[in-house]
Amino acid sequence: MKDPHDVIIRPVVTEKTYIQVEDTNTYTFVVAPSASKPEIKDAIEAIFDGVKVSRVNTLNRKGKRVRNRRNNTFSKRSDTKRAIVTLSEGEIELFTS
Repeated sequence: MKDPHDVIIRPVVTEKTYIQVEDTNTYTFVVAPSASKPEIKDAIEAIFDGVKVSRVNTLNRKGKRVRNRRNNTFSKRSDTKRAIVTLSEGEIELFTS
């Protein structure tokens, strides 16, 4: 089994994800491109104590094409994979104060 911290890279913190947390108890994470849904579920339950995952949805996001103004060349940002995790019980503290 992979290390859970190699599967889950970081949480996605935006206004939209905060609304999803409050309304439907779903959290969004950037995950490893090779991670599968069962691996993501096991990693979330291993990292955060007292959390039970009910559903995992994944999506692959293509990196944007960006232009360098100085020498008029194009490059590409890296592709990312995101996981939208729905919890049946428990809560994740993204920021501990």
